[in-house]
Amino acid sequence: MIITDTHTHLYSEAFDEDRDDMIQRAFDSGVKRFFIPAIDSSYNNAMFQLEADYPENVFLLMGLHPTSVKPETYKEELRIVEDLLEKRSFYAIGEIGIDLYWDTSTLKIQQEAFRHQIKLAKKYKLPIVIHCRESFDEIFEILEEEKSNDLFGIFHCFTGTKEQAQQAISYNMKLGIGGVVTFKNGKIDQFINDIDLKHIVLETDSPYLAPKPYRGKRNESSFIVKVLDKLSELYELPNKKIAEITTANSKSVFGI
Repeated sequence: MIITDTHTHLYSEAFDEDRDDMIQRAFDSGVKRFFIPAIDSSYNNAMFQLEADYPENVFLLMGLHPTSVKPETYKEELRIVEDLLEKRSFYAIGEIGIDLYWDTSTLKIQQEAFRHQIKLAKKYKLPIVIHCRESFDEIFEILEEEKSNDLFGIFHCFTGTKEQAQQAISYNMKLGIGGVVTFKNGKIDQFINDIDLKHIVLETDSPYLAPKPYRGKRNESSFIVKVLDKLSELYELPNKKIAEITTANSKSVFGI
């Protein structure tokens, strides 16, 4: 059984003390593929080191995270993204999007950065990985403007309603399902089995959003098994089948 974690920040400082052990625990749990989203240029060297250390398992994304879109730095950060895309291959543009939880004052430049990076994805024929926090309307507005056959990707850490799930899917997006599906107040467990599994990929967003029974603790990729268990229960399918379908879905997005 091969499990794919489509979204994990393995380079996070939270793993500095036991990164290799943590990755080995993931291997032991069946997780063989790790897709690593970018945040900003301060993490690039750590991402490249991970790729060098685990070339058969680690696959890098490139982009500027919406919480790193700052008035004084975002244009330079986007230039770095562009330069790297010209120099080497990545598997997606991400994570990109809009986050209005931490700062609403940067909405305009977040929208600008999101649109710009969608255009980069189209230029390089890459999927996008969307970060959406308290910003479904704003994200959907831009996706409506940019929708086309060559725009596709993943709605990372999907936490919306059934209607929002269906709208996201209508824009050629898979739904990234992680620890929230195991939360009592997460709500997506109430409808997710109405969504065809062909639209679902697995993720952890580690070190964040650990599933039950680890909620509130540091998340890690091996904990994706708890997400798999929950989806198996909800879809009434064996874990192996869920892993097989969601890994195939990840291959259709990332091309590997």
